[in-house]
Amino acid sequence: MSALDQPHAAWVAKAEADLLNIDNNLAAQDVPWDTVCFHAQQAAEKFLKAFLVARGEKPPRTHDLVALLGRCADHDGELQALADDCQRPTAYAVGARCPLDLSGSLDEDDGRAMNAAARKVRKAILARLP
Repeated sequence: MSALDQPHAAWVAKAEADLLNIDNNLAAQDVPWDTVCFHAQQAAEKFLKAFLVARGEKPPRTHDLVALLGRCADHDGELQALADDCQRPTAYAVGARCPLDLSGSLDEDDGRAMNAAARKVRKAILARLP
C-alpha cells in the first residue's frame, strides 16, 4: 500500500494545505493575522483527525482541539504534552472568521504563536503515523 492509499493521507494533505496557506500569508506585505490563526487551528485539527483515522476511528465532527487531543491521547498518552498547543487555537476555528468575534483583535504575536503550535502538533502526529 502506498502512502497515498492510507486512510489518513487525505487528512494530512489537507492539513499541509492549511500550513501552505500560512506560509503564503506570512510572505505577504500585509499579513492577515486572523487568517493565519484560522489556518493554524485548521491544520492542527486535521492532523489530530489524521491520527484518529490512522487508528481506525471515525473523526468526530468538532473543531475542539482539546477534545480531539483527548481522543488521540487515549491511543498515545504522550500526546497529552500538546495540551497547551491545542487549548488556545480552538477559539480560532470560528472566531477568527467572524468580523464581530476575534478577527479584529488578532496580531502578529497571536499569528506566530498559533503557527508554532500547529507545527508542533504536526511534528508530533507525523512521528506517530505509519
